[in-house]
Amino acid sequence: MPAETILAIVAVALVVNVALMAVLLAPGIRARFGRGGGETSTALQRVPIDRADVALAEGILPEAAESASPPYDRVFRIVSWTFLMATALIVAASGLWSDRLPRIVVWIAIAGGFTLVIHDLTPGRLPATLRGFLQAVAAIAFAAVLMILTDGFASPFGFAFPLIVGGASLVIGLVPTLGLAVAGTAGYLAGGYAGSGAPRSDQVVTIAVTLVVMYLLAGIGSIVGREQRRSRDAALRLSSVDALTGLFNRTFFFAALEREIARSERSGRGFCLIMLDLDELKAVNDRHGHHAGDAVLRAVAETVQSGIRKIDVAARYGGDEFVALLPETDPTGGWVLAEKIRLGVADAAIAGIEMRPTVSVGVVSYPTDGRTADALMLSADRAMYVSKRGGKNRVARASVEPTMVSIEPELGRGSSGRAV
Repeated sequence: MPAETILAIVAVALVVNVALMAVLLAPGIRARFGRGGGETSTALQRVPIDRADVALAEGILPEAAESASPPYDRVFRIVSWTFLMATALIVAASGLWSDRLPRIVVWIAIAGGFTLVIHDLTPGRLPATLRGFLQAVAAIAFAAVLMILTDGFASPFGFAFPLIVGGASLVIGLVPTLGLAVAGTAGYLAGGYAGSGAPRSDQVVTIAVTLVVMYLLAGIGSIVGREQRRSRDAALRLSSVDALTGLFNRTFFFAALEREIARSERSGRGFCLIMLDLDELKAVNDRHGHHAGDAVLRAVAETVQSGIRKIDVAARYGGDEFVALLPETDPTGGWVLAEKIRLGVADAAIAGIEMRPTVSVGVVSYPTDGRTADALMLSADRAMYVSKRGGKNRVARASVEPTMVSIEPELGRGSSGRAV
């Protein structure tokens, strides 16, 4: 094939890859890939929508920063560079394509540039699923041109297409994988025809086997990747969510609190933290059994969850204690929400239990009541016990006597803009 034709094909492949990368870097497309190929992580279903991306991006959920697991990304980077170096070595050592060696080396260098950009220059901007898709598309273009430069259907590099599609299928989900398989088929056939013309009868068998293997690997990889994501999400949920109440657990809450402190230090905007303790849970357990106590705990958790905003984080602190982190909320807004939760719990009716549950609530704010997570939690605990000593079923601060606050029907928002 004339050198001009080969260079034209290379130029087209480069333009297509650059255009595709520009399109996929658009915020809407990037967000779609960030959801793991359209699959919603079950471990994040309890994370409020507006906080989910923040939690992932800032490390609150350290093992789920992206839809694909980090080890896959590292493996793909190693495999990519190894394949590029091995290809250069094989082509140079074999001497079979000495007249085309400079063009092959240049094309390998271009492919390495794409790998560098995708993996190392834009890692924080691209979800792993999008990185995997981009790399697979670039690899298909690379393999197609490599086939053209190494005698088409006689090229020993035709196996690269099943490898590319099979590897990507572990990360990007079933539908994108099918699209890649179709693109791989087109690239394989186009590279073969452009490099050597119509295949011979013996080459047709090789083509058929290669394509069958590619689609089989695509299906197997998609299933394995999906199950791996489900297993990881289930483990993540167990590690971050309280099984009884469905709220976050203590470990997750402290991670969120540390992040919020760091955010407040940067922005200069404070936040509130409330701690509530269920009154007389032991009496419920003694009179009705622990299953009734569990029902009361779940009812309190539901009241807390329904009362907070999407950006707030509620957790079961331990036993019959609950906490809620309220970003960008002033003390007045925190007090109003605490009173709203207190009234909601007092109005909760639980089947089979005649006594209505009540909670004692403490409200603290950052940085007034503490500049560290431990200091804030000590202040919140002290505020809650001020409420306990004041007669229970009330809201208090750490430094003032507890009071009862009524919420007027016309009250719509706290001073912080919190909807109540």
